[in-house]
Amino acid sequence: MSVQLRQSFFQVFTMSLLWVAALLTVFYGGQTVTIGYLWNVTGIAAIFAALFGVMYTALWNHFTLKPVWNIFISSLLSIGGALLAVRLFSAEMYEMLLPWLPGMILLSLVLHTLGFYVYAGMDSRKKAEELNASLK
Repeated sequence: MSVQLRQSFFQVFTMSLLWVAALLTVFYGGQTVTIGYLWNVTGIAAIFAALFGVMYTALWNHFTLKPVWNIFISSLLSIGGALLAVRLFSAEMYEMLLPWLPGMILLSLVLHTLGFYVYAGMDSRKKAEELNASLK
């Protein structure tokens, strides 16, 4: 499990670092960037890697919590991580998003709930097909 989580962390870290660098190039291509801001970009990539490479993988594939707790934990951590990443990217953008926080939390809970039940349905269908194939 730890090998899988470490691999997921570094894959997501690398891709999100490249993604944020591409965003900076597109939107701020002509400006110079300080070393301090590069550490912010690295922090954003680390947040995404921790959330999507480790937390989601462990929460949905390895932990045995009830679905309500999985949904609640993943919703709150993803909102918290997203807000922290936005804060590292731009303080002005962060201030603009704060009034929308209750709606973002509600939307996150609804979408995580829908995603969980769609994923659970697909997963149970896949496992049923595997069991049926093994019986033949």
